[in-house]
Amino acid sequence: MHKFALPPLIHTSSKILVLGTMPGEQSIARQQYYGNKGNHFWKIIFMIFDKKYSESYDDRKELLKANGIALWNVLASCMREGSSDSKIKNEIVNDFENLHIKYPNIRHVFFESKSAAKFFYKYTKPYITINYHILPSTSGLNAGLSLVQKIEMWRELAETAKKL
Repeated sequence: MHKFALPPLIHTSSKILVLGTMPGEQSIARQQYYGNKGNHFWKIIFMIFDKKYSESYDDRKELLKANGIALWNVLASCMREGSSDSKIKNEIVNDFENLHIKYPNIRHVFFESKSAAKFFYKYTKPYITINYHILPSTSGLNAGLSLVQKIEMWRELAETAKKL
């Protein structure tokens, strides 16, 4: 089945870009980043910024904006059955050149998984003015790390945001 990414969740004040690979089925259906309740992304984001967790997508977007964080996906579209990155075929990468022209304040890119980084580097040349970081997937299916371990590794995002 052909899948299409969500538009970037970004502001002119964004200094950090978090890149996933391609939204899963539930995220696409809800038209919300990390819309699968089994994904730990939002729990981790609220915890690393010491904020009370909210189910409200508007609250979630506001927390990102307040910390200069944007969300997008490496892929614009792909063929994929289900939500697993391992099932991706016929992928088309997003237009990062134009994104960086339109949003020149982006100085850090955090990949939300090794898979996102793999697809990015397969199709895109890194910018020398941007620092790239790979964090563990927040997917509930990423059982290789506990939630506590993921939170500790994702604190790098909060520390970077506080410095900018």
